[in-house]
Amino acid sequence: MVKVLVNGALGRMGSEVVRTVLNEKDMVLVGCVDIHGAGKTVEGQLVEEELKTALDKYKPDVVVDFTRPDVVMNNLRVILSSGVNAVVGTTGFTKEDLAELDALATTNKVGILVAPNFAMGAILMMKIACEVAKYFPQVEIIEMHHDKKLDAPSGTAVLTAQKLAEARGGYVAQGHPEEVEKLPGARGNDYEGMRIHSVRLPGFVASQEIIFGSAGETLKIRNDTINRECYMPGVMLGCRSMVQKTGLVYGLDKLL
Repeated sequence: MVKVLVNGALGRMGSEVVRTVLNEKDMVLVGCVDIHGAGKTVEGQLVEEELKTALDKYKPDVVVDFTRPDVVMNNLRVILSSGVNAVVGTTGFTKEDLAELDALATTNKVGILVAPNFAMGAILMMKIACEVAKYFPQVEIIEMHHDKKLDAPSGTAVLTAQKLAEARGGYVAQGHPEEVEKLPGARGNDYEGMRIHSVRLPGFVASQEIIFGSAGETLKIRNDTINRECYMPGVMLGCRSMVQKTGLVYGLDKLL
């Protein structure tokens, strides 16, 4: 049995993870943590406020972290330094952050999965887009999320841009060279020549559209998340996999 502790258990994703783990035959939910958890429960499980205390008390095999970009690195330093594996859906990591996590995990002989997206459709979207980029190098990304999301662009959009840049061989000039933004940011963020646009509105869960343009035609690839259940198979795969690995794994596609 894989012993799982959920950090950020009162959030949208955290509570979904709690429900899912409770129904897995090869897992046991040993603890729930949330900084707003005083006196609260989720799915009948008591929520605790202090991560280190919960780690020492419950001794989980793996912690699933769906918290916030501004606190996730400190959380992970505590988790990995305690010799516990981690599966992370929180986004906003820099290259330096990832390097630090890899070193921490390796030193403490544990594994950590950082996945910008756990949905199978999103993973396939990126894989297909990388094939298209070899023939249609002019591309823009539009990512759409709920209005409570804290970081922009999304981790999925950044990972998509990184993979597309690699597929098309780095920087590709696109758009008019003398283009002027009359409103700053109107053309989105520039990554290796491609533009990333972020939409934040109520009604969305998570969507992304990749638009390729060529002479006389466009090609669009889009993934829409209808509800958060679609992430759970990926999260569970991460929990089962990381207890057998050491170091950093970046992206769910590395486990497929």
